Amino acid sequence: MISLFGSKEKEKKPGLFDRLKQAVASTKAQLAERIEGIVEGKAAVDESVLDDLEATLITADLGVKTAQEILAKLKQQVRQRQLTETSQLRPALEKEIQAILENPGEGLRVAPVPRVPPAGMPAVIFVVGVNGVGKTTSIAKLANFFLADHRKPLLCAADTFRAAANEQLEVWAGRLGIEMIKQKSGADPAAVLFDALAAAKNRHHDIVIVDTAGRLHTKYNLMAELEKMCRIAGREVPNAPHEVLLVIDATTGQNGLQQARQFVEHGGATGIILTKLDGTAKGGVVIAIARELGLPIQFVGVGEKIDDLLPFNPQEFVESLFEA
Repeated sequence: MISLFGSKEKEKKPGLFDRLKQAVASTKAQLAERIEGIVEGKAAVDESVLDDLEATLITADLGVKTAQEILAKLKQQVRQRQLTETSQLRPALEKEIQAILENPGEGLRVAPVPRVPPAGMPAVIFVVGVNGVGKTTSIAKLANFFLADHRKPLLCAADTFRAAANEQLEVWAGRLGIEMIKQKSGADPAAVLFDALAAAKNRHHDIVIVDTAGRLHTKYNLMAELEKMCRIAGREVPNAPHEVLLVIDATTGQNGLQQARQFVEHGGATGIILTKLDGTAKGGVVIAIARELGLPIQFVGVGEKIDDLLPFNPQEFVESLFEA
């Protein structure tokens, strides 16, 4: 499938892997180093080793459901004599985690998939999430990502319910030297979106990044508004929105999953931006989010700088967690 964000298999950029390793250093101590303690002095994989491993996975915030799923597959390998020695345990675990991250929706309800804009039309990306997760900053970092890739992004300030949202986004647009479409506070978000899409088509922007209200999952009217915006986007640009990226704060861990599920259900989320990965010792939530929401992690935030939003590569993430 063609991705708006480029291939995850393309050549690694120098320094990105090191920045990811630094961001997950605390999680590595919580997960990989504890696994070393579990198998120390033991030659065979037995029930006690697997029980301790399950507890370690849950402590690292993979969640009970995801941890049990991984353990079930490892136990099956033990029964089939494919996993017998403790030296095989970590490679087997790495393989299972990477498989989840590469195919997060396997066996689950089919989630909405990204779509491709017609030739000559802008790609439309909705960015959704509750207030406080770093949504506006993530939008700026995403715009910077596209600028670095020689694309021409346009920002759409459709979070008209929060007074400071337009101002924050306008500051970032000025710093990046890119255009932004806005209306007065309290305006109809769908109207702002309509104006932005018209401007993008007239001015030949190839990406429109839409900031949406930081709505709470209990506010049905706001979810209905998001669905309305999806309809407007699809009417103005075929197949739009082409991506709906859900921003989740990694430091909230399992607590962020319930709200996230509502966005998947009502907003048609197609991928995840996980912020503040560098601020948690429980980065295992990356795996839980991917598996329980059935959505790919597209980007991870590893700092406060404008270029601290990294394209997520499952293999690199697993290597950064378990590298000796």
